[in-house]
Amino acid sequence: MSIPNRLILASASPRRRELLSQLGFPFEVVVAEVVEHEDPATDPRVMVAHNAALKADWVAGRHPDAVVLGADTTVFLDGQAINKPRDLDESRAMLRRLSGREHTVFTGVAVRRLSTGLRIDKGVSSQVEFKPFGDEVIEDYIRLVNTLDKAGAYSIQEETGMIIAGYRGSFSNIMGLPMEATKQILTKGVLQG
Repeated sequence: MSIPNRLILASASPRRRELLSQLGFPFEVVVAEVVEHEDPATDPRVMVAHNAALKADWVAGRHPDAVVLGADTTVFLDGQAINKPRDLDESRAMLRRLSGREHTVFTGVAVRRLSTGLRIDKGVSSQVEFKPFGDEVIEDYIRLVNTLDKAGAYSIQEETGMIIAGYRGSFSNIMGLPMEATKQILTKGVLQG
């Protein structure tokens, strides 16, 4: 027996879980066991769309009656994607690179339901401007924020005043899940069986 409005988030991200719960839809989490494409030279729109679809397709293949939501986010500066840092030294290098500059945050959203052939893909972008700062601020920031699980080694919602000068576009997109676009997709009959 299938539940018409069963929703699965295909992500291990605590931020995406928190954001999706704010929309009020009941959902469960199934982490996709996939290897994401993270070549910094790849067009960031293509990369996040590919990774979001990869996660959604993997989970949908195992839960064909569920509506599956996959997402992927990256930071883009100087023609290159800046993904999650491998270690704290890379976090420091990323923050130095972003200091005093504006960059773009791209998120790909993929919604799948194999039993009905549903396939929706959406891309969202936002701009973030960093304050200029030096190594002392970087060390303080790394002490206060876990930079290792975040694209660009920062979190827009944590210790914002230390490094962020401003942003344009969707705040939740910068966190990792564009709420406006996600709500629009999920309420347009997708979860109504």
